[in-house]
Amino acid sequence: MSEIIEILTLCGFAFFAGLIDAVVGGGGLIQLPAMLIILPQTAIASILGTSKFVSMAGTAIAVNQYAKQQKIDWQTTIPAMVTAFVFSFLGARITSLLNPSLMRPVILVLLIAVAIYTFSKKDFGLLQSLKVSKSRQYFYSIAIGSTIGFYDGFFGPGTGSFLIFAFTSVFGYSFLTASAAAKVINFATNLAAVIYFGFSKHILYYLGIPMAICNIFGAFIGANLAISKGSQFVRNLFLIIVSSLILKLGYDIFIIKYGK
Repeated sequence: MSEIIEILTLCGFAFFAGLIDAVVGGGGLIQLPAMLIILPQTAIASILGTSKFVSMAGTAIAVNQYAKQQKIDWQTTIPAMVTAFVFSFLGARITSLLNPSLMRPVILVLLIAVAIYTFSKKDFGLLQSLKVSKSRQYFYSIAIGSTIGFYDGFFGPGTGSFLIFAFTSVFGYSFLTASAAAKVINFATNLAAVIYFGFSKHILYYLGIPMAICNIFGAFIGANLAISKGSQFVRNLFLIIVSSLILKLGYDIFIIKYGK
């Protein structure tokens, strides 16, 4: 495959990844596997670094669109964003000491639990019903930010979906409000990872810049689509993405690892 065709193909995947990610997270399901397949000779660290660079650009646009059209509870979101940034950087550092694939069975179980809970609660996340008092919001926000931030830096798949579920189940946000908050925090975790990979020279800018432009266009469309369609649309897409993550991790664990 020529270099120009590779870049154009990856740009197409980056567009759709940005669109999906802006609505409900999970853009990595599209973008990262595409890069691994199309760039088989490229170092994994460079693929991860470039993917994070691309995702950060799209997430920044999604945050801007949500902030202009959808109310974001900054009192809850900012503490989670700050701690997520710090712990995402720590998680990225830990990947050099531990094998992230060890997390797959644990994450698979958690995703199945999330899917079952969301499927069974038909009205879950459709209406906003705040559950946590103002005095406890700060504590829960820090706990969510540090836990999921570390997970994103260390392993990553499904971070946006876990954030949406956390804000919906813990704080009682609607899916749309939770998606807006998740984008803010996801931007912080992406930024931390980009700083880490940037300093270690693992970002391929000749690929990252055109892919980032396409990811931005996708994120712009996705954020506006979520805002116009509302929480029911976000909930349905959330369940599709979580189900896709379950199938992907199940395939990685039981087919690739044990099927040989």
